[in-house]
Amino acid sequence: MSGPVLVIELAEAIPRPVIQRLRDLLVRSSARFDEKRVGEYDLNIHAESLGISDTGGVDGRRPVLVSVLGPGIGDESIFDAEHADEVDQEPFIGFTPTHAVDVVAFCNRPVDHVVTVLLTAAVMDMVGGVVNVELGEDQLPIVADLPGVIATVTDPWPAAYGSAEFLRAWAQQPGFRLLK
Repeated sequence: MSGPVLVIELAEAIPRPVIQRLRDLLVRSSARFDEKRVGEYDLNIHAESLGISDTGGVDGRRPVLVSVLGPGIGDESIFDAEHADEVDQEPFIGFTPTHAVDVVAFCNRPVDHVVTVLLTAAVMDMVGGVVNVELGEDQLPIVADLPGVIATVTDPWPAAYGSAEFLRAWAQQPGFRLLK
């Protein structure tokens, strides 16, 4: 079963030295690490490396894919497909994304939602960018006033744009769960 997905929108390509630092972070935080290509990492992240002690009784090694997308790095067609249905993001985030980082969980337990959001925040600490989070309509009021929220939108679907601070604050909310 697939789990939640978050997308970090970027205004430009990630410099190679930053990608190397990201790789090093993921290697240190993982029980299993497979580099598919530069910028694409299939791993089992240690939940405790993100400060998560309650795994809900499941193994703390959670399967995740972290993938840098866009011109010059790879998976350009996936980047284009992901952004084909998006509204013009520049009015909301101040730029039109040219690259992105996808963080994809391969399981859908509550711990996987927390791992996904905290791993995404850690990646953002390295690469910058703005996270694009699809929401349920009932989640808009919950996230609207959290620190680090840049914008919320309802069309074509409910979403929030924000910083790593926003993700960390949201993960602390009662009943936190990402929309798949």
